[in-house]
Amino acid sequence: MVTTISPDRLAELQDEDAEYVLVDTRPEDSYEAWHVSGAVNVPFGPEEELDGKLEDLRDVVGDTDRVIAICAKGISSSNLATRLESATDEFDVMAVDGGMKGWSGVYDRAEIDVDEGMAIIQLQRRAKGCLGYLVGCAETGEAVVVDPTDDTDEYEAAAEEANLSITGVIDTHVHADHISGGHQLADDLGVPYYLGEHASERDVEREYTPLEHNEVLSVGERELKALHTPGHTSEMISLLVDDAALLTADTLHVDSTGRTELEFSEDEGERGARMLYETLRRTILSEPEGLVVLPGHVTVTADGEFEHGTPGEPIQTTIRDARTGIDLLGLDEDAFVDHMADAGEKPSNYEEIIEFNRGVTEIPPEDRVELELGPNNCSA
Repeated sequence: MVTTISPDRLAELQDEDAEYVLVDTRPEDSYEAWHVSGAVNVPFGPEEELDGKLEDLRDVVGDTDRVIAICAKGISSSNLATRLESATDEFDVMAVDGGMKGWSGVYDRAEIDVDEGMAIIQLQRRAKGCLGYLVGCAETGEAVVVDPTDDTDEYEAAAEEANLSITGVIDTHVHADHISGGHQLADDLGVPYYLGEHASERDVEREYTPLEHNEVLSVGERELKALHTPGHTSEMISLLVDDAALLTADTLHVDSTGRTELEFSEDEGERGARMLYETLRRTILSEPEGLVVLPGHVTVTADGEFEHGTPGEPIQTTIRDARTGIDLLGLDEDAFVDHMADAGEKPSNYEEIIEFNRGVTEIPPEDRVELELGPNNCSA
């Protein structure tokens, strides 16, 4: 019987710089689009026989004894591992339980140090670069969750370990790249679920408490101010935490801005880009230069690595560093709008994901991860 390894254990081996070869058995196009860092591609079917591929695998593996196989769901990788074990005893062979689907559920946590008495924990979804937050008051133990994914247990566990009690859940906008767990988490805990007041203009059918522009939400002794920051979406809000940190979601990332055409039609694309330009100039970049910026995503490359930063370490910037380090922010309005017209490949299945997050459709839990597999593609 094939030995399996959990996705979390694979992440540990990755962080330890352990010696192994990760063999991705998916078709080449799937591998090229999105794979685990360091993986090599050896396409292998769920019922394929080893035949003459053993010598090719030896060339790929080289002198390494440990071979870990991964595929989409753990089927073809288990087949390869089984056949390798039968053919030779020269390798210690394992398969990743759940494949890339399981890998999509690996999370890291990073504590954000911005102010005494404030507790901010950044939850990083390693495979997709989604960044959610637990923002709390150390004095009272109250906290809110911001932009949780569908893996709501990760946020509950983070709160429990930090001795924080979740009193509210906020989605900054209707997400397009991943299933939101915001409404479900709020329901499970019996706490309010918040969206920006302009979510009504997007016909959101889930029950929520609207946050108005400049409305202040108290979390223990801490204060979160909602800022209407449209562009990526029309209802987008950013959250100013005690004038010490700004959660910018998909308005501003550490290396770029959010894209603007996932909500707006092709005919309205220019409108979204001009809204974002105005938001950046008049709202985000008008904040004090030392303000810590905490984004909603970090780009994960096709090679499976964070474009900026390291899993488990804070992904953050400042207003000053964003202004001076992101070329896109130096463009005039027309050049900015032209750039936004070609923001690159869209997230997988984004239209279906938006409809679920608006509450218009339902997606069975077992189908949700597969729907959002792949890179997040939310940056411009």
